[in-house]
Amino acid sequence: MFRGLSVYTGNAHPGFARDICRHLEIPLGQIDVFKFANDNIFVQIKENAREHDVFIVQSLVGPSVSDAIMELLIMLDAFKRASAGRITAVMPYYAYGRSDKKDQPRVPITARLLADLIGVSGADRFLTMDMHQMQIQGFFSIPGDELSARILLVEHFRTIVEPDPENVALVVPDLGYANAARRIAESLDIPLVFMQKTHRDNSGRSEIVGIIGEIDRRRAIVIDDEIDTGTTILNTVKILQERGVREIYVGCTHALLSGDAAEKITSSGIVELVTTDSVPLRASQRNNPKIRVLTVAPLFAEAIRRIHEGESVGALFSPPGVQLPLQVT
Repeated sequence: MFRGLSVYTGNAHPGFARDICRHLEIPLGQIDVFKFANDNIFVQIKENAREHDVFIVQSLVGPSVSDAIMELLIMLDAFKRASAGRITAVMPYYAYGRSDKKDQPRVPITARLLADLIGVSGADRFLTMDMHQMQIQGFFSIPGDELSARILLVEHFRTIVEPDPENVALVVPDLGYANAARRIAESLDIPLVFMQKTHRDNSGRSEIVGIIGEIDRRRAIVIDDEIDTGTTILNTVKILQERGVREIYVGCTHALLSGDAAEKITSSGIVELVTTDSVPLRASQRNNPKIRVLTVAPLFAEAIRRIHEGESVGALFSPPGVQLPLQVT
C-alpha cells in the first residue's frame, strides 16, 4: 500500500522527532524548513517521498505557536505535492485546545479552525496526545488517534502512593480533566478531589471557587492535562497547604510553563513536578531538580509503527496492552 515509512520534523521540537526515529531504528527524513528575510517560511523536501507513508512530527508550541502551525501546514502541502502515499500530522501537543467552544459572545472556535486547516493542507490522518477536551477529535474531517500519557503517570505516581495509600488523594484543579483524572484515581485506588475554578477574564488568571471531596491532612497529587502560566496549580497548592497538606506532587502531560511558571511552581513548596517531553523545556527547566520528565517518544514510535503496519493503536491502552519502558530524561 505504502512504499516506506518516513518521519520528518519542523523546528518546534526536533529532538523529540529524533527520539522517535531512534526507537523506530530509521533515520530522520531530510527536509529544509526555514524563514526568508521577509519572515516567509520555506520548505523543501530533500529526498524522494513519492508513495511513502509520511509522518510529520510537530508540537504546536512556542516560542512562536504561529510559526509552528505554519511550518506544519506548509510541510503538509509540500508532501501532498510531492505525491506522498499517506501523510500523518503527528502533533504531540495540539494548540488552541482551550478555544473549543463559544463560551463568550462573538468568539471563534479556533480548535476547529486549526483542525480544518490541517485537513485541507494535505493531512490524511492525525496523531496527538491528551487533547484539552476529547470533543476536539470530532473537529477533524480526517481519521486520527489520541494517545495518552496516563499509563506513564500512573506508574510513576504508584511508587509514591504504595507506601501509604490511605493518606493520598488525587486532586483535579480543572473539571475539564475530570474523566481522565477519574481513570488515574481508579488505577491508583485513591480518592478523587475536585477543585472548581473560574476565569474572570481572558488574561489566563483563574480562581478556585469550590472544593468537592475530602482533602484535609492528606498527601496530594495534583494532576492536569497541561500547565501554562501555572496560576491554577499555584492556587490549588495554596489551598491544599492551608488545609494542612504538606506533601504535594504535581503532574501533567504538557508542561508549557510560560514565563516564570516553572520557578513559581517549584518554589511553592511542592515535592516534584512530573511531566512528559511532548513539548520542549528550556535549559533552566530541564536542569531544575524538582522537574521530572517522562519520555513519551517510545509510545509515539510504537503508535507510528502500528499505523504504518495496519495494527490497532487502541490496543496500546487495552489489557494486556504493550509494556512500554518508563524512561526519564
